[in-house]
Amino acid sequence: MSARIRAVFEDAGVRGWLHAVALDAPESTVEVDADRVVPMASVYKLPLLAGFCRLVDLSEVDPRERVTLDPSTRTAGPTGLSLFADPVTVSLRDLAVSMMTVSDNASADALLDVVGLRRLAGLLESFGLQRTWVRRGTAGNLRDLQRRTGLDDPDAALAVLADNDRTDPAGIYEAANASASTPRDLTSLLRRLWAGELLSPEQTAFVQATMHRQVFGHRLASGFPHDAIRVAGKTGTFGALRHEVGVVTLPDGAAFALAIFTLAARGDFRQPRVDAAIGEAARVAVDLLR
Repeated sequence: MSARIRAVFEDAGVRGWLHAVALDAPESTVEVDADRVVPMASVYKLPLLAGFCRLVDLSEVDPRERVTLDPSTRTAGPTGLSLFADPVTVSLRDLAVSMMTVSDNASADALLDVVGLRRLAGLLESFGLQRTWVRRGTAGNLRDLQRRTGLDDPDAALAVLADNDRTDPAGIYEAANASASTPRDLTSLLRRLWAGELLSPEQTAFVQATMHRQVFGHRLASGFPHDAIRVAGKTGTFGALRHEVGVVTLPDGAAFALAIFTLAARGDFRQPRVDAAIGEAARVAVDLLR
């Protein structure tokens, strides 16, 4: 069953890892090296969202609490509050929305500060995620990249990864050095979130609605270009890594959790063939499961 998906990855010039499961029949799966631990890039924001929502359910965090993000200290990034020139005051739940819908780095790091790495680790373990680790946020990733490249400017350090004439810094794509997970772990998380097993009905609805509002349609959603098909997802991008995890719901109500990780042979900022391959692999996986 996986040969067709491996061919999609090979044609796009990537190494790929995939797990897909039918939500109403968890014994029905499609797998391509689904237990390989891979750096998550911004996909780490999904387990962070789940952990935050559990703390809301436990009344350990008030989602209406307001925080102020100052441009001099907040995390840089290409979207969301990371781009704003002035201080911004926002609620924790709105940080979560910005983090997931536009992959806002500043919002994610601010939310991670509230949840805490140690507390999040305990929550992920309670969710049954045995091979998922959030070791740091985006700011930590950028500091690590700067250390490995010897560059003070994060944009210059990122440019090193995009330069195909330069050797990637040693260890930059090793799972042991980053927040990491397996495709199987992440579809398990999605399946349990959609089943309402991890959170209250209110927080379950919040997670699902927020993921359905993600603005990016160039990866997972590109394999399902029909208005009647709903895609809830979270992308992840760092150097040559291109990922997306999410849930695809067909017009008849059949739903499928998918986690697709890729590592491209090139590090260009724009890689439309890889993005499209993620959508194609997702479509093939769903066709195999139907």
